[in-house]
Amino acid sequence: MILTGVEIARQHEQGRITIDPFNPCQVNPNSYNFRLGDQLKTYTASVLDVARPNQVRDLFMGDDGLVLEPDRIYLGHTIEVMGSDHYVPIIRARSSIARLGLFVHVTADLIDIGSHNQWTLQLHAVQPVRVYAGLLIGQVTFWRTCGDITLYDGKYQGARGPRASEIHRDFLPAQTGASA
Repeated sequence: MILTGVEIARQHEQGRITIDPFNPCQVNPNSYNFRLGDQLKTYTASVLDVARPNQVRDLFMGDDGLVLEPDRIYLGHTIEVMGSDHYVPIIRARSSIARLGLFVHVTADLIDIGSHNQWTLQLHAVQPVRVYAGLLIGQVTFWRTCGDITLYDGKYQGARGPRASEIHRDFLPAQTGASA
């Protein structure tokens, strides 16, 4: 069951949902709008390897913003630190952003319960689009759970700023051909 915007605000006041900083003007009927931070990362290689760390280049947005080009993935981040030990957050683009052909969270929209971070956004533009730091780029919804809760305690916990993929940490030496 999805929480209404009024309930998101109430649960935030009670400390059951973290949104920091919290702005009541960003509350929607059943979601909360979040903003894009000023730092982005992009991978430097044209072929990425899931079994090894991939090099990234840091980009910072000034007052003129930054044009996102097609055929690249940009890793951005929310300004807000968000999360909950009681509800499951799901994030997506605002419809006005999607109408510009900008994917905000390509496929990983489910945030684990107990994850408290500035969330990394996987930005992909269908055509060139200029974005700005502080842009209300996406929205988060919060969902009630059913069953026992196990809180997230993974490799991205506590992240600040955009984080590159760490999937290589999931591989065992035998999977990558490396020696132990």
